[in-house]
Amino acid sequence: MDAETPMAVVPACKHAAGVFAPVIDPNRCEGKAACAAECPYDVFVVRRRERSALPGLTLLGSVKWWVHGGMQAEAQNADQCHGCGLCVTACPESAITLARVASANTEAAPPP
Repeated sequence: MDAETPMAVVPACKHAAGVFAPVIDPNRCEGKAACAAECPYDVFVVRRRERSALPGLTLLGSVKWWVHGGMQAEAQNADQCHGCGLCVTACPESAITLARVASANTEAAPPP
């Protein structure tokens, strides 16, 4: 690589993969793919989703789904999320939040 070729910039994330996972609100997502373009860990795919796969859509969410041809983001590789938040910032509909993933250790631990 020469001095004029820019290197891909991966953010200095504070967390290892699997600590956080993106949660996409299907009522807000319009499938514009800003999340997929911004994510350095290939967590997202944008594809056509069947209406039957989105049972919680409101009337407005159903209209958005129809207008955008059923295209919506999906966190296909959520286990690769490092919680950097680039997707949250990039989403023009504010459809993405990050949620802490419950670890196997906290689920398996008996109560005190």
